[in-house]
Amino acid sequence: MLFIDLGIISYKEALQRQMDAVRAVINNNEAQQVFLLEHFPVITAGRRQANDDLVVGLKKLEKKNIDFVKTTRGGNITCHFPGQLVVYPVMRLTHKAGAVKEYFLCLEEVIINLLNKYGLSSRGSMKRPGVYTVNGKIASIGIAVKKWVTYHGLALNLTQELGLFDYVNPCGMKNLRMTSIHAELGSDNLDMAQLKADFMVEFKKYFGG
Repeated sequence: MLFIDLGIISYKEALQRQMDAVRAVINNNEAQQVFLLEHFPVITAGRRQANDDLVVGLKKLEKKNIDFVKTTRGGNITCHFPGQLVVYPVMRLTHKAGAVKEYFLCLEEVIINLLNKYGLSSRGSMKRPGVYTVNGKIASIGIAVKKWVTYHGLALNLTQELGLFDYVNPCGMKNLRMTSIHAELGSDNLDMAQLKADFMVEFKKYFGG
């Protein structure tokens, strides 16, 4: 399994990297890959997005240089921006019933264990996918699967700069509060490089590599 740091990259470029990797893994031409990155400001809509979940017009987003992209992942609407860790694993799943759900729950556990390393208590929710602290949602998960190979993935908020979420009803919920690692810790001492390194350690515990 290869871990690839893409730095800060546009959503469309990262999606192309994912799809190239998906085809290579399906054809057994390349190792499984895990992309770690940040995105330039973008709002993405999953397969369950409702029309009223974007609370501003597309023209306003354009004026602020914020992209809006409809995607093939599961879930609803969310935001990506610098200061948020995004992880896109391109991996083979076992060909068995429940494999997709099991994979999703493992992603949640990776995040929960990572946050626990920083002294932060969090949990998943059967009714509202993602990871939550007592103060709000700290991580979103939305995946897609093609021929038993995963793509898309998760987004974990590091920075306290969460203003982009004001433009949406996150995950289709009007009163959902978002939070971040820095907000929960009351400190910005943890940087993105360390977060990526710590994430890879926890990810390997569940998925190898």
